[in-house]
Amino acid sequence: MELRHLRYFVAIAETGSLTLAAQKRLHTAQPSLSRQIRDLEREVGVQLLTRSPHGTELTAAGRAFLDHARLSLNQAEAAAEAARRAAQPAKPIFSIGFLTGQEVDWLPHAPGILQDELPNIEIKVSSGFSTNLADDLQRGKLDIAFLRREPKPDLEYKLVRKEQLVVILPNDHPLAKNKAIDPHDLPEKALIGISDVAPVLRTAIRGYLKRSGVEIVPAVEIDNFSMAISLVTSTGGVAMLPESINGYLPSHITSRTMVGGRPTVDLVLGYHRANTSPILKSFLSKIDALAARIYWGRQQ
Repeated sequence: MELRHLRYFVAIAETGSLTLAAQKRLHTAQPSLSRQIRDLEREVGVQLLTRSPHGTELTAAGRAFLDHARLSLNQAEAAAEAARRAAQPAKPIFSIGFLTGQEVDWLPHAPGILQDELPNIEIKVSSGFSTNLADDLQRGKLDIAFLRREPKPDLEYKLVRKEQLVVILPNDHPLAKNKAIDPHDLPEKALIGISDVAPVLRTAIRGYLKRSGVEIVPAVEIDNFSMAISLVTSTGGVAMLPESINGYLPSHITSRTMVGGRPTVDLVLGYHRANTSPILKSFLSKIDALAARIYWGRQQ
């Protein structure tokens, strides 16, 4: 078993899609990725992943394997880092995490905030679920992360943007003819919900529906953008998600805002309050100006 097999497996598990993992995380061809996963499953001796209309999902064996795979990768990374530092004088490392979906807006620009410091530091970037990013901030694995306002001790948050929630639906859905959708018109039996993998987003959506006087039990709950797009495509259902989903929508799916008081969920910049890095201080001092440039012209 090779580390690349573990890395491929974790990428698929976190994106929920062979296609997204191949294109966005691993930058490899999907057929090659499929072969690597089959090789891994043969070596382990059980099926770890299964394809379904909802995307690529973990089997019970896959869920048990995932935590150990992550641990092995972390240990290998720590070993390699220790070796590199022993071999040469190390540059300070500044680690930035992105909530999946936010890379489209921020990844091309955020490292540039530290342009003056770049010759003297090494920047590392990663992406994942908001709860995992918060855990990494607490453990000191990340210096800063774009995420939701997770209730974690020792973390400080700076509001970056109130991200609007939108409804995604097929282009030929009856509601797609509307410029904005009334929450009372959401289809009761075809609403795709958010699982507790994203508790802050889940609470924001449920709170908005409750304030609007709408009581809907989602037909199914999803973990990530890929699963949402797959279900909207295969079932004709609708899902309420942050507008950062727009960067991933295929041509047959569109998005609509909500009528009246448009719901939002906070996108924040999180960091550990005990982190006294001058690089962090420099990053924080410049983030407002960068956010203004990125979101200029968009409704806040």
